[in-house]
Amino acid sequence: MATAQSVSSAQQLDLTLNALTVLEHRYLKKDDQGTPVETPADMFRRVAHNIASAERLHGASDEQVQQCEEQFYGLMSRLEFLPNSPTLMNAGRPFQQLAACFVLPIEDSMESIFEAVKNTALIHKSGGGTGFSFSRLRPKDDIVSSTKGVSSGPVSFMNVFDAATDAIKQGGTRRGANMAVLRVDHADILEFIESKSDPTRLNNFNISVAATDEFMEAVINDETYDLINPRTDEVVNTLSAREVFDKIVKSAWANGDPGLVFIDRINATNPTPKAGKIESTNPCGEQPLLPYESCNLGSINLAKMVTGEIGEGELNWEKLGETVAAAVRFLDDVIDMNEFPLPEIEQMTKANRKIGLGVMGYADMLIHMGIPYASEEAIEVARQVMSFIEEKGQAASEQLAKERGVFPNWEQSIYNRNGDGQRLRNATITTLAPTGSISIIAGASSGIEPLFAVAYTRHVLDGEELIEVNPLFEQLAQQRSFHSPELIQEIAAKGSLSEIPQIPADVRELFLTAHEISPEGHVRTQAAFQEKTDNAVSKTINFANEATVEDVANAYMLAYRLGCKGITIYRDGSREAQVLTTGKTQQAEESRKIQPRPRPAAVTGVTRNMRTGCGKLYVTINFDDAGNAFEVFGNMGKAGGCVASQTEALARLISLALRSGIGAEHIVKQLKGISCHMPAWESGGGKILSCADAFAKAIERTILSDETQLSIDFTEESFGHAGACPECGGRLYHESGCLTCHDCGYSQCD
Repeated sequence: MATAQSVSSAQQLDLTLNALTVLEHRYLKKDDQGTPVETPADMFRRVAHNIASAERLHGASDEQVQQCEEQFYGLMSRLEFLPNSPTLMNAGRPFQQLAACFVLPIEDSMESIFEAVKNTALIHKSGGGTGFSFSRLRPKDDIVSSTKGVSSGPVSFMNVFDAATDAIKQGGTRRGANMAVLRVDHADILEFIESKSDPTRLNNFNISVAATDEFMEAVINDETYDLINPRTDEVVNTLSAREVFDKIVKSAWANGDPGLVFIDRINATNPTPKAGKIESTNPCGEQPLLPYESCNLGSINLAKMVTGEIGEGELNWEKLGETVAAAVRFLDDVIDMNEFPLPEIEQMTKANRKIGLGVMGYADMLIHMGIPYASEEAIEVARQVMSFIEEKGQAASEQLAKERGVFPNWEQSIYNRNGDGQRLRNATITTLAPTGSISIIAGASSGIEPLFAVAYTRHVLDGEELIEVNPLFEQLAQQRSFHSPELIQEIAAKGSLSEIPQIPADVRELFLTAHEISPEGHVRTQAAFQEKTDNAVSKTINFANEATVEDVANAYMLAYRLGCKGITIYRDGSREAQVLTTGKTQQAEESRKIQPRPRPAAVTGVTRNMRTGCGKLYVTINFDDAGNAFEVFGNMGKAGGCVASQTEALARLISLALRSGIGAEHIVKQLKGISCHMPAWESGGGKILSCADAFAKAIERTILSDETQLSIDFTEESFGHAGACPECGGRLYHESGCLTCHDCGYSQCD
């Protein structure tokens, strides 16, 4: 519950109520009863004071340290720049782990594997995410000389890491996230590609295939390539590259995994090749790292870099340049203030001093400037903005090198040209990371993603619903006199403007949402940013549910041709559909049992709006061609939580009963009259005692009476969500390779 002090602080800092909710839930210091004991302003002050104290390590006076603290506080409190979540959560507190992402090595031995499991637990406990390459592990059924047995292979050990992650809640605030990478020429690549086809497995992992240039060219030329046993370096099989690529694409089309990491392209820009070869990335793919390396990330809010009227704004290049310089100094200071979870990580991180400065609010910036997302003008703006940030970031790192010295591995880096060359403090400077919760804190669009919605219904306590409206749209609608409460309700129901003709065409084009942007537009945006980004770019390439496997293949090839370092796609509803297809009854030896009727190609039905104490329940009853009740669906107006899961369970069991020939009257008899502690009155005076009672009465009124049935419009948002938030039950959305809840700020990655 927000305190008066925290609300006042949020108003002073121009924080939204949603931002305040996220901060109180996950970021602000709390007492033993879980009550926040600092305001958002206190948090920013705590972080600024702690990070600025690193300046003393480099000879700064107390006055200079204070000036730096004020600069850092201003950056954050004005929401112009925010560091990654661990820094906001932990800086200035006893648990001083500030980095977001790590890569751990896994060698081909049981000792190395379980040492990595232990280290993973320590990192997840500290609030970080982990990436691994499993490419060094011998394949399944390969010989294990020490035991005279056979290996279980990389995928089996991925399950061990997944189980360990499941057991740990990161620092009480973030849940563990992992990336598993396997080279495309590993002997077990086919098993790896399909390792997430079962939705109950590896839920704490993103997986990516490390695709070599040789493999991609073999796909283009329809050639074969060799599979290698990493233990012996011997060729064990030869496969059609195109057939393997097709398997990757089909799996990604079905459930979003695996992504592709173009591993040779990543190593071609590895700044410290003599220090090691890059084999993996962090959980969302944007930060390629050497073994035991970590990176601290931060994002500039581009929405705060624009001046002028909405639709006619201009980028303030001077302000952006000053922000970049201050942010680079901030992130370099974070390295010095970090208390690393392992000594090996501290050594490698400080040897290269990689930072990852990126952006958020890109879609907001375009709207403010009157530029439609993914248009030719927008693609060019993306190039210009990232080129400018890269240039100013390198200049800032060069200045820090003059003050503090180059990063220790500089002499072994690509920057050293016979003792001369570009002298940098940081081996890498720019990364485009997902911004998850911090974009909610900043009130900005996520990363470089389009808007996920122009307006949407947010579910809060006690079933109350609040409509969140993009502030730029609301201002523009008011300026141009087409704003109305009814219009906002309609937008919240539909999620986008495309089917609302009373909104001017130029406004509809300006406020396109993620699922209205073509996959090509998404990929071209990612590629434009990648051109001037040291590390990589985290972005989700969105597809409509009806997209084909060929559409996904085309996006993967386009990403390769345009110079991306990796690609992650998500086809709307694919993972939900996968869940619904699991658990089918076995066909063998089942003939003597009652068998549910198979679902016909098309059904017809009606939907009833039933008011319950838990919220509006929409009950849809479908009929087969013969007019028999066939199945029931229930939607509680939110994506998850106990209420929605129980609703789905009831609907499934009712549907199973109907399809097995059990009469509707028997179902009604069993469910009608069941009560709970939150009954609700219907508009006509009737009383709904519980969700079960609501199902029974909806079935009774539809099937067992002669009253006229009316279909109703589904008025909850149905756009692009990806299941339920594990913390609040709200909707999760795929953004920048992450799952993010816009209700409470939960994110797999921040």
